Amino acid sequence: MKLSELPHRTAATVQAVQETAPNDAIARRLRELGFVYGERVEVVAVGPMSAEPLLVQIGFTRFALRRSEAARVQVTADAPETAT
Repeated sequence: MKLSELPHRTAATVQAVQETAPNDAIARRLRELGFVYGERVEVVAVGPMSAEPLLVQIGFTRFALRRSEAARVQVTADAPETAT
């Protein structure tokens, strides 16, 4: 699934960042910011207008991303934790 489709407050793991063109500057910047395979990511909040931007947390850092930028990040939703 795409990061832009991830439900609010659902933990996920980054699988890949898709490039839309050769030498894609936005995809490269997302990887530089930490959107790399295996990193935990979560959509913390969404903006009021058209649910944009998305406030995304990766590690201990939060970023505001446009939906078009978040759509480049492929994620897998983590299994929900169960209380014991």
